[in-house]
Amino acid sequence: MENKKPDHLFLFLEIFAQEGGIQSYVKDVLRAYKKLNYQGQVFVLRDKYPVDDDLVGGNLKFEGFADSSLMLGRIRFMVSFLLFLIINRPQRVFCGHIKLGAITRLFCGFLNIPYTVLTYGKEVWDTLPPQQRQVLNDADQILTISRYSCDRIYQSNKIDKDKIDILPCVVDADKFTIAPKPKELIEKYNLQNNQVLLTVARLWSGDIYKGVDVTIRALPTILKTYPDVKYLVVGRGDDQPRLKKLTQDLGIEDQVIFAGFIPTPELVSHYQVCDAYIMPSQEGFGIVYLEAMCCGKPVLSGDGDGSADPLQDGRLGWRVPHRDANAVANACIEILQGNDPRCDGEWLREETVKKFSLQMLDKRLTKLLKN
Repeated sequence: MENKKPDHLFLFLEIFAQEGGIQSYVKDVLRAYKKLNYQGQVFVLRDKYPVDDDLVGGNLKFEGFADSSLMLGRIRFMVSFLLFLIINRPQRVFCGHIKLGAITRLFCGFLNIPYTVLTYGKEVWDTLPPQQRQVLNDADQILTISRYSCDRIYQSNKIDKDKIDILPCVVDADKFTIAPKPKELIEKYNLQNNQVLLTVARLWSGDIYKGVDVTIRALPTILKTYPDVKYLVVGRGDDQPRLKKLTQDLGIEDQVIFAGFIPTPELVSHYQVCDAYIMPSQEGFGIVYLEAMCCGKPVLSGDGDGSADPLQDGRLGWRVPHRDANAVANACIEILQGNDPRCDGEWLREETVKKFSLQMLDKRLTKLLKN
């Protein structure tokens, strides 16, 4: 197997340089690939080397092209990509972002190698420029993470729906578990005798759609019924000063805790310390909802996005208009009352794992690679 030429080439913008839903999803896909009887090569434009030990070695090799000179890094990436295709002639190229589509289409078209484009959410929901639409039209296959994203790609860009396959996000049920609220976090954030709402999200000004500001605006109404509620916000970004000022303007700065960046291994305990996960967003899927429900926590999402899949069309959680603070407040009050079946933590975990386990991803990827 050591001398066997790679079967597949994967191209990504970044996997390890930042943490987020897309990066987490990509890592899960690559871990699933490592269990299969294929040889793969991964080129990552903005990374230097993999930092996750379980992704290193075996049937998957990595090469990063991050460079102090962005132009030099791009040139090395493109030259290595073309040489790899010429020398190895892989069965398929997996283009991990539409931004890498033009070069993928050019090189794969020239050498008659089929390619698949991975899509996630907002980057393909609206009508794309002609060049990017051509990338999707010429692709042999398009993978996306939810029914909603599939429909938006089709409706906005008139792509042949038969070539779009869904490869959903999943959750590691061995990692995300139900447990008592961690005492160390209760002490750290001063949460004694508090009910806790949680959001895990980037706080970038370009990601206002995550809905942290909407949840903050909902808090005064929630506090009238549940005055002991605190809102724990995990994440960092340039929008944090605006959000902090909003809490001050509303007079609720003592009820909102900005925890900043939390490393992935510590996220589980943050889910466990909350009473509900609240993110009225517009997601391509929303892996955070899976993680919260796997920890037995009720969830709230937006109602016009890919969260329909993890929440199973509202069967497992509350879906509300994503910019409606009153709707968020009313739903949060229902959740905190705890009378709805969707507040049953053990049931939430069981129903989530049935459909979105790592094992389900293994089976789905195996099937897609055989087609």
